[in-house]
Amino acid sequence: MAHSDTREAQQAGRNFVKQAMKAPLLEREQEQDLARRWRNQGDEDALHELVSAYVRLVVAMAARFRNYSLPMGDLIQEGTVGLMQAAERFDPEREVRFSTYATWWIRAAIQDYILRNWSIVRTGTTASQKSLFFNIRRLRAQMADRPDGPLTITSQTKIADALKVPVADVCAMEGRLSGADRSLNATVGEDGNGEWQDLLVDDRPGPEEVVRGRVDAGKRTRWLNDALNQLNDREQIIIRQRRLSETGLTLESLGRKLGISKERVRQIECQALDKLRTMLSERSGDPWAAGLFG
Repeated sequence: MAHSDTREAQQAGRNFVKQAMKAPLLEREQEQDLARRWRNQGDEDALHELVSAYVRLVVAMAARFRNYSLPMGDLIQEGTVGLMQAAERFDPEREVRFSTYATWWIRAAIQDYILRNWSIVRTGTTASQKSLFFNIRRLRAQMADRPDGPLTITSQTKIADALKVPVADVCAMEGRLSGADRSLNATVGEDGNGEWQDLLVDDRPGPEEVVRGRVDAGKRTRWLNDALNQLNDREQIIIRQRRLSETGLTLESLGRKLGISKERVRQIECQALDKLRTMLSERSGDPWAAGLFG
């Protein structure tokens, strides 16, 4: 059943292409008339006739990108979306043929689709990266570079100059294009019993390390609170509002609040910090206390 559905879909695709290539081309005056009828009157028949005449552009453009290992039918479908967008935005009063205008929209739609689906990793987002993605192979072929090896430094420089991008961008794009996506469940080893994900290093902390970190953090928080409680009221106010608040107050604002100069606030703060470091170091023997509030 699945094979039958696939064959039917392929046949439908071939029929669509044949019909597209048979549609008659339009003269400039016909394009403008159909575009005006659609724009001014919402005439869907005019829109259908205008779009149908240039589906051949979609087919031709999709064929240019068939080497990106994506289904031809999908490329044609996306290109048709671009063609519809062109018909929606085309201004018949401008001195430009609809076919010329539509070509840009068709190419853009197909290229965006390829960039979204060629890899699960986003390949290019800026205009320069898109240009590099779609031109690096062509330029490499022109330079007779080894197709199965890395680009030479000379070739990298030439491509960068031709596309006006940094050499580092050329190297990065070459690396992305040279490695296809790989399933984490791909088997490895001679017996095929292992999976590729088994060989990947997990840099995250293990459960024991996570628990130990939480326990240590809780212990240090208790020590800090105990040490703060041993400061006098003015010292606590200054430390809490200067060092332990998300929006720490300035020396001047604290001075006004406490009725002292900002220099006196700074002196009290330094004294209080020294007291805290001493108390915490004596209690914990932990090097973190020495750098506290640094």
